[in-house]
Amino acid sequence: MSKDPAPSEESEALLDFDDDEAAGAGSSVDEFGEPGPPLHRGPFLIGFFGGLGFFVAWWLGEQIVSIGSVLVLIVVSMFLAAGLNPMVEFFERRGMRRSYAVLTVIVSVLAALALFLVAIVPVITDQIASITASAPGWLDSLQRNQRVQELDNQYDVINKIKDYVAKGDFAGNLFGGVLGVGLAVLGALANAFVVVVLTLYFVSSLDKTKHAIYGLAPASRRDRVTKLGDRIIKGVGGYVSGAFIVAMCAGVSSLIFLLVVGLSQYAVALAFVVALLDVIPMIGATIGAVIVTAIGFAEDPKIGVACVIFYVVYQQLENYVIYPRVMSKSVDVPGAVTVIAALVGAALLGVVGALLAIPTAAAILMLTREVFARRQDGR
Repeated sequence: MSKDPAPSEESEALLDFDDDEAAGAGSSVDEFGEPGPPLHRGPFLIGFFGGLGFFVAWWLGEQIVSIGSVLVLIVVSMFLAAGLNPMVEFFERRGMRRSYAVLTVIVSVLAALALFLVAIVPVITDQIASITASAPGWLDSLQRNQRVQELDNQYDVINKIKDYVAKGDFAGNLFGGVLGVGLAVLGALANAFVVVVLTLYFVSSLDKTKHAIYGLAPASRRDRVTKLGDRIIKGVGGYVSGAFIVAMCAGVSSLIFLLVVGLSQYAVALAFVVALLDVIPMIGATIGAVIVTAIGFAEDPKIGVACVIFYVVYQQLENYVIYPRVMSKSVDVPGAVTVIAALVGAALLGVVGALLAIPTAAAILMLTREVFARRQDGR
């Protein structure tokens, strides 16, 4: 019988190494002790992480509030960019590449702003100065009215207004002196510059921005998200451009009327005020009409009566003919929702909120109709 060969030194060393490795692997489980059960999610742990989440949310809210003014500028710029996008699409439909169409729109906007600053602003400034100089005389003419005299005898309103205007320090009292006025003007110019720059940037990069946002949606829903997003942007753009057209109609018609009726020395400034206020939903057109009518009565009661008749007729024409035709393809918002949206927007963000309220309400209504209502119907 043959005996098994004696193991060599090499093989014995390998066997010893394998045994040590196996022993080590078996003992690694117990090296730091047996793992215990998961931590019990008791009320203390839940309360701790809940409180931590609350403080993080509160801190984030504070940071958002601190940059609220910047966010408002960004939102306004995005709305204006959406308003300029239909002009870009107009040139694209005529066979122009988008880059050239964007360049054409940007150059046109900058040229219009430059023309306005060079040609219109000096005229408006001179006419506003003329209105300020004529204000004491208008107050004297109002003081001769019997009803105004009764009110003045009780409350001394005319003299107070006359002194307030004659001193010329109402702007200083409002903004805190000459330095405050200068800072307010510089701040307004800086905000306007930021809005113009951001608007032009958003116009040039609108397609890339849209595709980047749509890409965040799941692939199964990306097509529907894209169509809904494009519809919202189209509606916002149509509303902004439509509001500009309606305001221009109000300003041009007021300019022609004021030139004819005998207020040519204030026509450009008052027409600009009417156009600017007409952009504000619900109350803007009425405020502009009241301002012009008050100056008309101060100049001549016949002019004031003519202003009342003109603006009553024009507002009916604007409300029932111009506005519905211009806005019919952009926003579809019921009247009650328009009023509520404008009030809520004005309460949250003032004039800017009122301007953005209607297209925002239209977008929310469309999303509710196309997403929530369809889901409730099981479609």
